[in-house]
This record gives sequence, structure tokens and C-alpha cells, in this order.
Amino acid sequence: MVKVVTFGCRINAYESETIKEKLVHFDDVIVINTCAVTAEAERQCRQMVRKLRRENPSAKIVITGCAAQVSPQKFAAMPEADLILGNKEKKDIEAFLMRPLNEKTIVGDIFAYDGHDAFVITGFEGRQRAFVQIQQGCDHRCTYCIVPFARGHNRSVPEAEIMAQIRELLRQGFAEICLTGVDACSYKPSFSALVYHILQEIPDLPSLQFGSLDPAAIDDEFISLVRDYPNIAPHFHFSVQSGDNLILKRMKRRHRREDVINLCRKIKAARPEATFGADFICGFPTESEEAFQNTVRLVHEAGITKLHVFPYSERQGTPAALMPQVPVAERRRRAEILRHEEEVVNG
Repeated sequence: MVKVVTFGCRINAYESETIKEKLVHFDDVIVINTCAVTAEAERQCRQMVRKLRRENPSAKIVITGCAAQVSPQKFAAMPEADLILGNKEKKDIEAFLMRPLNEKTIVGDIFAYDGHDAFVITGFEGRQRAFVQIQQGCDHRCTYCIVPFARGHNRSVPEAEIMAQIRELLRQGFAEICLTGVDACSYKPSFSALVYHILQEIPDLPSLQFGSLDPAAIDDEFISLVRDYPNIAPHFHFSVQSGDNLILKRMKRRHRREDVINLCRKIKAARPEATFGADFICGFPTESEEAFQNTVRLVHEAGITKLHVFPYSERQGTPAALMPQVPVAERRRRAEILRHEEEVVNG
């Protein structure tokens, strides 16, 4: 029996499927694919390690993913864990498991890694929609985000490998393909060109979807594709985070609130049935009540109907953790208010 427990994002979901297929001939192995986006996410991962050890005393427990990359010493100190692998080492998990477990922690410098896992998966257990990884890493440094230190530099999967992965998933019966990445819009040489080539080379693709998109990176070419290709699903999810320009600047985001509003209007003009979702952080350091209300107003002005709302959580090692903090109770209050706005905008 091989069990893979996944925390976090679509990239982890994709990589967990890779791990399952690589370990199909192994037995009594549990892999925990961790998330490091917040300290709370990392705590939940450690809690799961202890739970799984109690339930599976004889299993080999492997911890990998982003939390293993940025906090390997915390997991190495856990007697419940047998092996800790970094994000670079994850792609060779089967080779590490075939060796004697003499070394508990194998976590290399993720910024020295320029590659990716070229393994082609054949499915997504229990899902109707399949994720396809198009890039890894991130070269931006948003002040609240630890992810670049877990995933390394931006690096793109070659187009031919992406096409091969999509075709394989279509052969397996998946009708919905979602392109995903740590910073998918930073695909090189061009995200829009990649989308165009997929639509041209695989014209029978029923539904092409996208993970979280960076508003600053969406160009007119992409909007033209949305207009011209009905097999692009008409729902778009943006990494917005705030509707206040000063907070966006302190977050080191590359867009302004006006950019989000204009982008949604352009897409709506190109595709009237389009709907929008967005990620928001409430209670970012220094966020005033007025700044928060600017976020509330943005939801209505941009016509965002699906909200992923998170109270700000300090992440040690990020610049935002050193800024003046909003009280935790106030962060949670604002998050609840913003979540309620989803009900308001949806009538």
C-alpha cells in the first residue's frame, strides 16, 4: 500500500499524482506532500505526520514538498518521520526509497536547480479535471510569500512535454485540462503563445482552464484568445490579494486596483459569460480600515463572484513579518466580512 497525502496547491496535487504512479510497485509507504504557504499550514503537516505514524506504525513515512524544503530541521527532529526530501529530490523519490535509509534528510539548494520532473502521468484519481504543470518556481518577491524559497527560480516545462502530457490525459478520458504553475503567467517565452499553441495543436481539447493568474501578466493576446476560442473555460481566477494600492505596493505586487478592474472589463467585453474569482489577504501589515474597504469595493467594481479569502498569517523569513502587524482578531473579522461579500455579489 502506498498512500500520498497532499497539502496545498494544484502543483502539489499534480506532483502527488506523479509520486503515486512512480511508487505503484512499492508497499507500506506513506508520502506527505507538504505546504509552507503559512506557518499554520506547516503545523498541520506536522500534525498529520504524527497522526499517520500512530495509525501506521510499520510504514515508511516520507515528508517532501515546500515545508520540507524550507524547514527540514523541524521535520528531521520528528521521530515519526523516516525520510525528508526537498522539492528537487522529490522527482527521484523512488530511487531514494530503494536505498538504505541511512540519511534521514536529503534537501538540496533549490536555487541551484534548473530542471523539472519530465514524468508523464496517466490520470488524477478521484478527479474529473486534470492539472498540467507548465512551470516551476517564481522570480518575484512578494513580501508575504515564502514560496520562492521553497520552489526556486522560474523555470518552464518545454512545450513539447506539455503537449504530450495533455494528449495522454485526453486519451485517459479527461475532458477538463487546467494549466497550473507556481507563477504560471511567467511561462517562458510567452504564456499567451503557449495557450495559443495548445489550442492550435490540440483543437479537440474540450475545456482548457487555468490556475491562479497574475493580473499584471495578462496581455491583450490572451484576451483575444479568450474571445476567439470557445473551448477556453469562461472562468478566470486572479491573484489579487488586496484592493488598496498602498497595500499592494507594500505587498510588492505588480498591479494596481485599477488594473484588476480594467482587466475584468476587457475579458467581459471579449466573453460576456465570463466570471471571475480572486485570492485576497485580509489584515496585511499596516492595512487600515479604509484600505480594507477599498478591497471590499474592488470585489463589486471588478465583478468578482468567487472569493478565496485568507486572514494574513506571518511567515518567518518574509519582509512582511517584520512590518507593523494588524491584531489577529481584526484580521479574522475582516476575512469574515469579505467572505460575506461573496454572498452579496451573488445575490
